Amino acid sequence: MPMKVIKRLSRFLRWRLGGMSISLMDRYITSQLISPLLFSVGLVSVLGVAIGYLSDLADKVVDSNLPLMQASEILLLKVPEFTAYALPISVMLSTLLTYGRLSNDSELIALRGCGVSLYRLIVPALVVSLMVTGATFVMSELVVPAANYRATAILVQYLQEEHPFWQNKDIFYPNYEQVELPNGNTEKRLKHLFFAEKFDGQHLQRLTVLEWLEERLNRIVVSDSATWNKQEETWDFFNGTIYQLAPDSSYKESYPFEHRQLPLTKAAFEFALQGRDPYEMNLIQARQYMKILKMMGDDKKLRMFKVRIQQKLAFPFICMVFGVIGSALGSAPQHMSRATGFGLSVVIIFSYYLLGFLIGSLGLMGLISPVFAGWLPNILGLGMGGWFLYRFAES
Repeated sequence: MPMKVIKRLSRFLRWRLGGMSISLMDRYITSQLISPLLFSVGLVSVLGVAIGYLSDLADKVVDSNLPLMQASEILLLKVPEFTAYALPISVMLSTLLTYGRLSNDSELIALRGCGVSLYRLIVPALVVSLMVTGATFVMSELVVPAANYRATAILVQYLQEEHPFWQNKDIFYPNYEQVELPNGNTEKRLKHLFFAEKFDGQHLQRLTVLEWLEERLNRIVVSDSATWNKQEETWDFFNGTIYQLAPDSSYKESYPFEHRQLPLTKAAFEFALQGRDPYEMNLIQARQYMKILKMMGDDKKLRMFKVRIQQKLAFPFICMVFGVIGSALGSAPQHMSRATGFGLSVVIIFSYYLLGFLIGSLGLMGLISPVFAGWLPNILGLGMGGWFLYRFAES
């Protein structure tokens, strides 16, 4: 090993800032991590957009006559999502390649010869991974949901595409109430049943509302349209009829109207308004929507949202997992070429996301809790990274 390398690295170790653990060694390793990290983010983001969405968008322009201006806007709106996906992958690539290069150049051997443990050597990688974790969380919460929702809105507006979560047609919403029984127990009973043929974002079109009083059907409201009045906290119904029923549910009388206000639950309007894919919502919006699903008694969709929320919470911390695994494998005593490091990164990333998909599916089926479905891949990944780190540190 060249003596000048040992001398240079020894100077890195002797310099400390006020007795803190930040040293020239940390700054040196961090500087080596930043360039491949930024390059990887740009490369993976561009490839992700090109492979994952550009071809499908081109088909929509050619076959479905999507305007080119809107197609360009959708393409730009998809960049934040693929950038968020690229950040954890870039952490893996940058740590594996950087520590692999330091190991191949014998710099890690020199540092360890000076008394620095492998655990201490990966601290810069952990700090960078933590910073990227924060950036991933901010982007996933503040940028990606709004961008995805806007992209979907453009497709719905210009191509009338069906969206599995948007409640823009055939809106069905049951509203329940808790009733206390004479024996002291409570029972959930149907109070209102809303059905609208279409929703344009403001008005429910051709709306029918069935209202129960205790256990009998009490009245039926039919209108051309209805909307929620924010100022007066009530519903505005337009051009319809109220049918009042007798105690035996037979027809009693009717009341035609041009405009009528009725104090019904706002939840039906919120259900139509907030219907989004979980990845088009931030955590606050998702939790609010879960309350509506709970009131509706839609246990299947509620479980799906619980799993997706936990996965959204756990996703940024993949950066920490990949940071540990990448720095540990890169520090392995065996020499590793860039091609080998890149190939190994692809295998690990694919295996990790496949594991996450399988565990998430178990959560969606209700076989494991949503918390385990979201966080178990991270726990297993950290365990594997810790094991690699311990093995190489003791070698």
